[in-house]
Amino acid sequence: MRFLGEHTELTESFKNAAESVSLPSSSWVRFLRSYGPTPNNTNLFDEYVTGALGRAKVRPITLSSPLLEAIKAWVTSGVPGSILIAGTAGDGKTYHCRSLWTFLGGDSREWSDHSTVKELKLADGRRAVFIKDLSELDDEQSDAALGLLEMSVLGGEDSAFVVVAANHGQILERLRDLGIRQRRIHPLRKPIQDAFLLSGHLPERLAIFDLSRTTHRNSLEEVLSAVAGHPEWTNCERCPLQAEGRVCPILENRTRLLGASDGGRFARRLGDLVEVARLNGWHLPVRDMLALVSNMILGHREAKEGLMACVDVARIQDGQTIERGSLYSNVFGFNLPRRRAMDRPVFKALASFGIGDETTNSSDGLLVYGNDDAKLTVAFARFVGNDLVYGATPAFMAAQQRYLEGDETARLEGASEFLERLEAQRRRLFFTLPDDEDDYDFWDMTAFRFAGDYLEMTSALLDKKPVNEMIRSRVVRGLNRVMTGLLLENNDLIFVASSGGFTQSKVSVLCDTQAPARRVGGIGMAVKIDPYSERPMLDVALDKGAENSVTFNLTPVRFEFLCRVAEGALPGSFSNECLEDMLAFKAKLLRKGELIREQRNSSDDDEPGSGDGALTLNFIEIEQSGHGFTRPVTVRISS
Repeated sequence: MRFLGEHTELTESFKNAAESVSLPSSSWVRFLRSYGPTPNNTNLFDEYVTGALGRAKVRPITLSSPLLEAIKAWVTSGVPGSILIAGTAGDGKTYHCRSLWTFLGGDSREWSDHSTVKELKLADGRRAVFIKDLSELDDEQSDAALGLLEMSVLGGEDSAFVVVAANHGQILERLRDLGIRQRRIHPLRKPIQDAFLLSGHLPERLAIFDLSRTTHRNSLEEVLSAVAGHPEWTNCERCPLQAEGRVCPILENRTRLLGASDGGRFARRLGDLVEVARLNGWHLPVRDMLALVSNMILGHREAKEGLMACVDVARIQDGQTIERGSLYSNVFGFNLPRRRAMDRPVFKALASFGIGDETTNSSDGLLVYGNDDAKLTVAFARFVGNDLVYGATPAFMAAQQRYLEGDETARLEGASEFLERLEAQRRRLFFTLPDDEDDYDFWDMTAFRFAGDYLEMTSALLDKKPVNEMIRSRVVRGLNRVMTGLLLENNDLIFVASSGGFTQSKVSVLCDTQAPARRVGGIGMAVKIDPYSERPMLDVALDKGAENSVTFNLTPVRFEFLCRVAEGALPGSFSNECLEDMLAFKAKLLRKGELIREQRNSSDDDEPGSGDGALTLNFIEIEQSGHGFTRPVTVRISS
């Protein structure tokens, strides 16, 4: 289990004993606050944990470490060789290293000193050398550690082994530089690089545990449960700040995170965002997850450093600014200065969805006119009026009325205030709208309108179930429109078209080859899961045999691009980068088709038309319905 300790330098001690009595959760909230995105939250670094646990006034936050048991088992098995614990900042490399040290009998006090290299004599006579952080070693120390690593893996060294904690790029860079100094290509660099890419085979005597592959939706769910479900919250039951009908924003946010009132909808929506971000290439370590959850519970724009402590709550209640601590805005870091929020990968990743900025006419109509329009009052009462804390608050309703009914001067002066509140309501709606609500689709309020379909497709493929036919048809339609530049409606065939050469022409009416939109007899398109990225990928086979197919990794951005094109958007108006990726995919298909034809011609000299000076061109034409077909035109070339 992973114990995340208290900050070693929590400079704000309790005001006095009376505060502890009157605000019984104050020590816990201060402890949790130090995990948030403050300018100095060093308790998130494992280097500070050991000493802090001895002074902590609350029980620690406990998270599982699925790879730790595997690391322990590898060492205790007595198998010769060394261990590389890899990952990015915040994945828990130092924690795993320290846990293995204490498991093998190392003194925790010795681990806490300032030295980066530790040695431990094991009961079986072997010597274990621990490198707490490879980046902290100078060249001489690094060369010695990597030399022992090489000897234990490739040189037959059985009396000693190395446990190295390092970032992916750091270990590869150090091995490259060492090889340059030794005037050779280091023999471990390529195997380790291939292991990070999940390709190739590792030497038998090297075990790599990549922590960056363990953080995903499940990590978020575990952090949410560990923080929101922490036993220290029971102290809030005797707190006067939430008695007699008072609303404590801290407790309100924590209660909503638990999901008792919405069946866990908020956590699921947030998990969807994290999963889409991960599949788009964002890596969000546990350190960022902790900062996110702490910020969601404690965030408030008027609190010190944007994070509440218990002593702030009475002032916030008296000032009637509870809604400024809404977790629906805190999740995107709107309680923080923009620079500090954008310093965190997790807030950058969530900002990419544009929630609050993106909207629809129906949702904005509901938020702006719903209280007055008879056609919308029922929906307004259900989706806005039912939330008196962060929804139809007196401040929001007053701003709405000033915006709608004030004179021109008042409207102009109050517009910015109301629009800011409108953005906050959009963010709240994204997390609170029911899944089956047809009139207001929550994904339409993001930059990824088709993310729900993407997650459905990914889940189906992982479960080895067929892809929803509507989703498959939309992808095929988007593919055809990009590769031809024509408004085709076909969902049964894929046209690989050109403009007469290998150009990047956006309109191509010459069909080079075509394939079924569904794999039949080894030919056509199949949708699979890429085992490395865990993303869906398109596998288009132009002939039988694995060598005759071309694959295309379908990120959420690329999927969104294809779906929007299928729905009528111009390819260049959404993403030039996606368009270039698709045209590169088309070029590979064109080249593959050419190779297949060359192979056929070389094996069949008597192919009709091969020697009579005739050239057949297949032009793509469109019926009134939008269905495309090919019309062959034979051109005879006179000698």
